[in-house]
Amino acid sequence: MKKVLNFYILYRLPIIILFIGLGIWSHFLKDEITAWLLYILAGFSLLLYFMMGTMRVVQDAVQDGDIEKAQKYLNQIKFPRLLLKPIRSAYYMVQSNLFMASDDLAGAEKNIRKSMKTKSKLVGDMEGANLMQLAFIQLKKGQMKEARLNLAAAIKAGIPDTESLAACHLQLCSIEIQRKQNRIAKEHFKKAKALKPKTEELVKQIKEMDKYISRLPG
Repeated sequence: MKKVLNFYILYRLPIIILFIGLGIWSHFLKDEITAWLLYILAGFSLLLYFMMGTMRVVQDAVQDGDIEKAQKYLNQIKFPRLLLKPIRSAYYMVQSNLFMASDDLAGAEKNIRKSMKTKSKLVGDMEGANLMQLAFIQLKKGQMKEARLNLAAAIKAGIPDTESLAACHLQLCSIEIQRKQNRIAKEHFKKAKALKPKTEELVKQIKEMDKYISRLPG
């Protein structure tokens, strides 16, 4: 079923043309009911083409770790401004991630800011994720002050998954150590550790930080 759905998403335009062609043929055969059903299917598919694009298969590719395929499917979306707001926000978020993967920080920041500007009640829970993404981009650019403020804002806005939340607290812990704010750093570390993240990299960072932070004054 998933393969059929993905095929429909990827080849929606040829399918629309096919529906219209079959509709015209049905008219020629004087089968008005079938013709109008096919026209309705074509119209509905055209709406989905503009309002949803290929984001479903893009996200599947991202989850599978196939960045090249994700970019290929993303490039099939020609009119991102016509996407539904929640899908548009996700589109810019994925674009930002892909730019970060290629170390294009300017492109990554440009797209995450577009995601943040996409206001919708349905994407309210993405605010924290967007702020976190922006903060990590700023860290890579050496903008420590801005990153610190946005990480704090991300936590306040709400981050849905514990792994990302733990990553935020760990990063804030490191920043506060650099600022010589050891007490605040320890608070962030305590919160990160309490979340018990399972990601291998985060587990490793917590173990290393655990050995170091206990020796800090404050």
